[in-house]
Amino acid sequence: MTITGQTLKDMGYAPGPWFKTAIAAAEAARLQGADEAALRRAIEACAPPPSLPLLPLGRRKHTLNIRAEHPDEIENIASVERHMAELMRLPTVKAGTVMPDACSAGSAAGTIPVGGVIAAENAIHPGMHSADICCSMAVTMFAGDIEPAKLLDAGMALGHFGGGGRPPETQIRPEARLLTAFADNSFLRPLQRAAVEHFATQGDGNHFFYVGRVASSGRLALVTHHGSRRPGAVLYKAGMAEAEKQTRRISPETPAHNAWIVADSDQGRAYWAALQIIRAWTKASHFAIHDLVAASLGLKIEDRFWNEHNFVFRRSDGMYYHAKGATPGWSDYANDANGLTLIPLNMAEPILITRGLDAADGLGFAPHGAGRNMSRTSYLRLNAGKTAGQMIAEQAAGIDVRFFSGLPDLSELPGAYKSAASVRAQIAEFGLAEIVDTIEPFGSIMAGDWQQDAPWKTRRLASRI
Repeated sequence: MTITGQTLKDMGYAPGPWFKTAIAAAEAARLQGADEAALRRAIEACAPPPSLPLLPLGRRKHTLNIRAEHPDEIENIASVERHMAELMRLPTVKAGTVMPDACSAGSAAGTIPVGGVIAAENAIHPGMHSADICCSMAVTMFAGDIEPAKLLDAGMALGHFGGGGRPPETQIRPEARLLTAFADNSFLRPLQRAAVEHFATQGDGNHFFYVGRVASSGRLALVTHHGSRRPGAVLYKAGMAEAEKQTRRISPETPAHNAWIVADSDQGRAYWAALQIIRAWTKASHFAIHDLVAASLGLKIEDRFWNEHNFVFRRSDGMYYHAKGATPGWSDYANDANGLTLIPLNMAEPILITRGLDAADGLGFAPHGAGRNMSRTSYLRLNAGKTAGQMIAEQAAGIDVRFFSGLPDLSELPGAYKSAASVRAQIAEFGLAEIVDTIEPFGSIMAGDWQQDAPWKTRRLASRI
């Protein structure tokens, strides 16, 4: 008797797209004289894996390394808690924690908060590192004495903030080994041009070019903050597409934004390799900017280091630790780690040089900055009626504040962030890191409101008049 779909249903299998392949395999086995046990083996080899359901709400708990010290923080933390509770339902997730700088990063239930860390088994969740893969900090310390303002002048002349990449005449080509790595990776192969155009660029938002002095030595220091730009954003998009394809099949209950790539699959290994290449590219991008400045001013480099704070890490327990804005706090988190990391707070505050304490309740992480208690829009509404000059004078007195576009982005002023003192206190309270030194602020460059005159924005403003 020929094997049909009805045969499979009579054998107890639920119909689905996989039936077509299974019928062909079972018919081939039947023609070879297979008994029922062998037929079942042939059929089940074609069946999709068992569906992985979400866990009941509250079954798995996460830890908190944050305490409300202001009325605005109460609702902020409650929102973070709601998202973390949903994240802990995912079948891949084994542990989660929240840093002192935590704030919600989206409205969809279970969106990982900024300051959230998730440990997942055999799974890479692209949505948990988001489009700004490997957002990171880098510092270079210089010998000798030079006016700090000259570094800011060089940053304005040689840097690149805002949308897009560098124009052809100012592009800086990454090392050949990095471009070869892009060419050899299936996820990154289409991004070789972007890897050149966006190299040594800083984007917008909270990314910065900060100049200050190391408190313990007085050495002049340049600190940059940015991520992987267009190469990272496009990799994220490709990773999400692959994750959604895989997760629809193995865990249809899982929301699309929490989809994952099976780490030990061919695509998982390729994606993990792509993340490491993006990491190397981003690190090189930081120091290319530093080297440009040093060469233009004839500065001698004495020391430098860096760390990412928006990435996926793999620890000795085999878990994949997804840090959505959290600083690794164990000494050997990477081959190039020197035991020190950087935690910025805001443009008017010192940048902390820290040594992580591998805190168990923090899954080994520390915060990545000060975080926000309210949206940019809410902050600007709160300060409506004040001029840019007034707000800068109130919040960043004595700081050389510059905006690359020439137009201030007031949503990046210190008042838009949580209390720096509170974050520092909670780092100590929860035992997340040891502050070993600070970089005292002189001045900072940020992108500014480079989109103020964008056609979409001017049309929207005109419609309100």
